[in-house]
Amino acid sequence: MSDQPKPFAVDIKQLKSRPKDTSPAAIQSVDRAGEQHGFVARDATARRGRPPSPRTGQVHAKVLPHIADEIAAEATRRGVTQGILIEEAWALYLTHKSGK
Repeated sequence: MSDQPKPFAVDIKQLKSRPKDTSPAAIQSVDRAGEQHGFVARDATARRGRPPSPRTGQVHAKVLPHIADEIAAEATRRGVTQGILIEEAWALYLTHKSGK
């Protein structure tokens, strides 16, 4: 074998870790330099994307195929989601159950 070092080998014995300066003055200096070069602040920003929906509860009802087709058709006919249709059906059930 050849005594030449491998072309892309890294001698990890030479690598040393050094702690970063975390003093307020050093952080301020780094932030100032970053702003001059166009970097944004480190502060956390608000969550991006769509706001969460108030309707987060999911019902995974297994129904017979013909009933699933009827629910889907009714929701499409009325222009609402199947979840809205189930909410309305539940309200009717509670009204009927309470005897009003």
